[in-house]
Amino acid sequence: MSASIAELTQEFESHRGQLKSYVLRITASVEDAEDIVQEAYLKAHQKIDTFRGEASLKTWLFAIASNLARDLQKSKKRWPEQVTDICKEAALSNQAFFQEAMHLRMNSPQGAFEIKEHIAFCFTCIAKSLPLEQQLSLLLKDVYDFKIAEIATIMATTEAMVKYYLHVGRAKMIQIFDGRCSLINKQGICHQCTELNGIFNPKQQLQEELVKIELVRATETQDKEHLFDLRMQVVKGIDPFESGAAALQLHHLEHNRQVMEKYLQKNTH
Repeated sequence: MSASIAELTQEFESHRGQLKSYVLRITASVEDAEDIVQEAYLKAHQKIDTFRGEASLKTWLFAIASNLARDLQKSKKRWPEQVTDICKEAALSNQAFFQEAMHLRMNSPQGAFEIKEHIAFCFTCIAKSLPLEQQLSLLLKDVYDFKIAEIATIMATTEAMVKYYLHVGRAKMIQIFDGRCSLINKQGICHQCTELNGIFNPKQQLQEELVKIELVRATETQDKEHLFDLRMQVVKGIDPFESGAAALQLHHLEHNRQVMEKYLQKNTH
């Protein structure tokens, strides 16, 4: 079954936001996300005659965007697991970063700081430490709700490989979060959520905010797999471009991307 340009355009506009947030979470770059999503539409437009309806237009668009993002990322080194620590240290010596962040907090309609937003931000950064195929599989399955067969189509691989990527990727992320996230493991060494909340919301009752998040309420009773699923629910519920904290978190993400580029360049040689 072929599709018309009008059908493609309608489908693209329906899923533009998802495509853009998906590519942002792969690249950690607003500019790359915008460029890749636009290029994905242009490629789909040029190749519409090759579309045979074996997958949905949405799946086809995600496949094109995925290929473009993978091509861009293949030449880049993966981020280290301790990305949050490295970027925190860099931020402490960067007065301009905090000045701009505070300006956004006070003046932008998307300048709120919410812990659940930072949970999603943290996932984006740490997931970039996974091998690329595992990162994409996790995003497609646990954040964008694609089925295994659809992910296999998007990634041009087998369903067995997708299941493998999901299994090892989830296991690695659970291990990292269990050792680092103080909201999951009270012994965790990363306290960025609470520290940043104290900076941006000094008058807020932190404990009241924490208990609103099911992830935190469940830490004492649920197993690590379920806690990871709850984290994915938080990520899934947030559009990094449209949320009430978008401006502040995108500013933070751009800082981390720049820090990581310098860190990897310095530690590659």
